[in-house]
Amino acid sequence: MGNTTSCCVSSSPKHRRSNHHSRLEPYRPDAELSREDTACNLQHISDRENIDDLPMEYNPSDHPRASTIFLSKSQTDVREKRKSLYINHHHPGPIRRKYSSCSTIFLDDSTVSQPNLKYTIKCVSLAIYYHIKNRELDGRMVQDIFDEKLHPLSKSEVPQDYEKHDPEQKQIYRFVRTLFSAAQLTAECAIVTLVYLERLLTYAEIDICPANWKRMVLGAILLASKVWDDQAVWNVDYCQILKDITVEDMNELERQFLELLQFNINVPSSVYAKYYFDLRSLAEANNLSFPLEPLSRDKALKLEAISRLCDDKYKDIRKSAKKRSVSADNLAVVRWAPAILS
Repeated sequence: MGNTTSCCVSSSPKHRRSNHHSRLEPYRPDAELSREDTACNLQHISDRENIDDLPMEYNPSDHPRASTIFLSKSQTDVREKRKSLYINHHHPGPIRRKYSSCSTIFLDDSTVSQPNLKYTIKCVSLAIYYHIKNRELDGRMVQDIFDEKLHPLSKSEVPQDYEKHDPEQKQIYRFVRTLFSAAQLTAECAIVTLVYLERLLTYAEIDICPANWKRMVLGAILLASKVWDDQAVWNVDYCQILKDITVEDMNELERQFLELLQFNINVPSSVYAKYYFDLRSLAEANNLSFPLEPLSRDKALKLEAISRLCDDKYKDIRKSAKKRSVSADNLAVVRWAPAILS
C-alpha cells in the first residue's frame, strides 16, 4: 500500500452493520429470495461510501468541513490562558515572530505536501495531550486491548493509580518521537496517525486516557505506517523498538484497531489538508511556531522554477479550453473584447 489510501470506506459509527448471524435454513427452490435475504444484510458499497448525508460532527476524520476534535478541545485552554494573562496583567513576553519586509522574506520549510517532521510530531503530541487533558469523564466504554494494565508495553510494574495522572506533553512527544525515529517514519505519517486516532475515538465511542493512550497511539502509528509508506514497517520490527512486547500482541492490536475503525482506512486529501492546517493553528495558538528562515537566493530560484513549471503545465490546458470554445461557436479567429463591469 502506498500513498493512495482508499481501500475501504465505512459510513459512520452511527450506521454499523449487524454482527448477528442467523442459522442456515433448508433449501427451498420454489421460494423467491430478496436481496436482503441473500446478502446477509450487508451494506452496499455505494451506501457505505456516501458520507455526505451523515452529520458532520460525527465524522471529523471523514468529512473535510467538520472541525477537528483536538482543535476544539484545545480552545478551552487557550481562552483560559489569555483570560489569566489579562486578569493578572501579565505581558505574554517579547514577540519572537519574524515578519517579512521589503528586503527580507521569511519562510518555513513546512508545506502541506512536505511537512517538517520535528514540528509535526510536536503538534501531534500536543493534540494528543489536549485529548487526554480535556477528555469526557462520563464513564465511556474502555477497550481491554488498549488498557496498559492488561497489556503492558514493558516489564516494569504499572502503578495502581496510573490512570489518575495525566501525562505531560513532553512525555507524549518522547514516546511518539522514539517510534518515528526508530522506524524512520515520515511527517505525513504523523498526520495520518492523528486522523486514525480521532476516527477511533468517534467510531468506537471511547476516550483516550492515561491508562490507554500509549497503546492507542501505537496502534494508530502501526496502521498509518502500513497505509502511507510503500515500504511499511513490519509488526516484528516494533518488537525490536519496544523490547517487552510480543508479535502476537501487536497482531491482535492491529486487528482490533481495524475492526473498531470498521476497516475504514481511507484518508481523503481534503481531510489530510484540514488536519495539517489545524495543526498549524494549534501550534500558533500555543506559541509553537514553525522555524522561519530568510529566503535565500537558491531557494528563490527553486521556487521560481517550480512556478514556471506549473505555468507551462497549465498553459496547454488553457489553450485547449480556448480551442474548444472556438469550435463550439464556429469561429475562425479568437477576438478579445474588454469587459465593462458596472
